[in-house]
Amino acid sequence: MDSRIAKEENSDNSRITPEMLKSRTGEFDLESILFLKLRSLGIHELGCIGECLNLERLDLSNNHITHLAPLSSLKMLVALNLARNRVSSLEPLASCDNLQTLNMAGNLLCSVDSLQCLKGLRKLESIRLKDPIYNLSNPFCCNGSYRHAVLDTIPSVRVIDGERVTGSGSDLYHLCRDIDNSLKRFTSSNAMVEMPGSVKPWVEDGFWDARPSQSTIIEETYKQFNDILQECKELSKRADDAIAQAERALSIRSDTNSYVF
Repeated sequence: MDSRIAKEENSDNSRITPEMLKSRTGEFDLESILFLKLRSLGIHELGCIGECLNLERLDLSNNHITHLAPLSSLKMLVALNLARNRVSSLEPLASCDNLQTLNMAGNLLCSVDSLQCLKGLRKLESIRLKDPIYNLSNPFCCNGSYRHAVLDTIPSVRVIDGERVTGSGSDLYHLCRDIDNSLKRFTSSNAMVEMPGSVKPWVEDGFWDARPSQSTIIEETYKQFNDILQECKELSKRADDAIAQAERALSIRSDTNSYVF
């Protein structure tokens, strides 16, 4: 019986419905919803999500989403997390004019050309296509120069995979990386002239690999904190119930009529 009920609940969660959104947010009007977290619910279809016209932040990570058509009406959307899904086309996001942050790590984007539709999003400054912490990527990220291609495709982007690539603070990063790459090419070539001693890169291998960004760490910390806070609330409620039950039991015992001699 329990397994049947669980199966029905999973089936209900496969498509976003007004009832799901209202139960999770407490809002009766979908246009009143500003923030929405629908992570790890087994969602396949976005359903009525497009009716949340004032939605600003949306987390749909770790689901089974393939088509994004309903998102095209979310003109107020600022941050979108679609990590760990099955998306291969971003076309519907072309009309999300206010989008600033996009997480697409762990999807099925096979070519940088799939990002062409985002070229007109002038406010898009941060995009994540690869996340080494959770071992998430996209097929076209196998090419080591994909970040340069992303920059050429979306000129407004300042941060890729948590690393600042343009603007203040990025120049030194690029200079040091170029020097290191030059040293590696020099040591790997079969030069006829032997140099005294061995020339080695001035940083260790893997130094320029993507590292956990502070924003990712903070986001995970907030998640853990909220989970712990929820557990504390549950424990507090149980404690209150136990105390109330004990007080009722004591009040009954203090009644002299309850004693039998």
